[in-house]
Amino acid sequence: METICALASARGKAGVAVVRLSGPLAWEAVADLCAGAALPPVRHAGLRRLFRDGEVLDEALVLIFEAGHSFTGEAVAELHLHGATATVRAVLRALTAREGVRLAEPGEFTRRALENGRLDLAQVEGLADLIEAETEAQRRQALRVLSGAVGARAERWRAQLIRAAALIEATIDFADEEVPTDVSPEVLTLIDAVLEELRQVAAGASVSERIRDGFEVAIVGLPNAGKSTLLNYLAGREAALTSEYAGTTRDVIEVRMELDGLPVTLLDTAGLRETVDEVEEMGVSRAIERARQADLRVFLRVDGALPRDLRPLGEDLVVEGKADLGVGDGLRVSGKTGAGAGELVARITEILETRSRGAAVITRERHRLAVERAIGAMESARSEVLSGADRTELAAENLRRAVRSLDSLVGRVDVEDLLDEIFASFCIGK
Repeated sequence: METICALASARGKAGVAVVRLSGPLAWEAVADLCAGAALPPVRHAGLRRLFRDGEVLDEALVLIFEAGHSFTGEAVAELHLHGATATVRAVLRALTAREGVRLAEPGEFTRRALENGRLDLAQVEGLADLIEAETEAQRRQALRVLSGAVGARAERWRAQLIRAAALIEATIDFADEEVPTDVSPEVLTLIDAVLEELRQVAAGASVSERIRDGFEVAIVGLPNAGKSTLLNYLAGREAALTSEYAGTTRDVIEVRMELDGLPVTLLDTAGLRETVDEVEEMGVSRAIERARQADLRVFLRVDGALPRDLRPLGEDLVVEGKADLGVGDGLRVSGKTGAGAGELVARITEILETRSRGAAVITRERHRLAVERAIGAMESARSEVLSGADRTELAAENLRRAVRSLDSLVGRVDVEDLLDEIFASFCIGK
């Protein structure tokens, strides 16, 4: 396997830049740059001057990691350089000038970690999410996946299903002999235990995806209810145009923010009313569609009026707008003065935090689909077990299908077509 190298820290000027190498020639390539100076002991940093053709390139901290104890599972070396772009470029040129050393492709270090068994596929995705994390909730969730929580659960579920399948297959293999006990009670107990956990995980998958991608909160109401003014106040900037004339907002305006660690996108929508203006009608239709898809809706009403085409449901909030005019009861808010905005944000945060507590360990649609396939196969297996001894082969096959679905969750099977897409999202140095 070729030795690869790349800048592992962010591009651009910085105090320190980290260049990483992985592969059989990693140590030798760094030793050549050190021009005869001994490499530091394994997993200990040492200060070394780096040379090319007798010219000093930089003075850097050098670390080496042995195969089996590195991120990729291969021999790895790291150079902690001064962060000038010219320095990084010169060092990479010197490294790739050596035969057998080349620049890494996007995600290639992490791909090697997967291929060498240092990470499973769910952990790889967790690492990608951790790199992209913008909020505290996203960081915690990504770190949990990266730590191997998905793989640990999948392994436990897999072991229970393999045990159930083994019991069933024993009755098939020894069909001509007396089987000492009826295995169906134990098989059903194993299936039911795993089914219960998988259903709980599937139920919380949508919340996990929302923490990863962000919750959407739509501000809806009649025209000129103060929706855009409120959005601008919450955003702290002029994100949406406002005027005294109804129908100013024609498209959905999005503002990304963080509420107590949760990623939230506020949506300012067109005022909901009947109109003969073709462009405004398109805006109203789009507003209704996005509001229905949102995780939570905040209805701004003035003088008690709400739109007829969209009504509050469940935990949706109904708020009296234009509180600065001194009208309305209950929760009141003014985008002009900010009155009531703190309480509104607190209510939104409370609702979304309550929902986030139901988050599952799986975080992506691929995970959810794998779990749902496993649930379907296990339900079929359970039905076959209850149908009697002549259906045991079908029950065993369905259990094997469930195991394969769980294997795909962590990348044991059926994931080759996904790898290029997943690793293409990584930066070069990962």
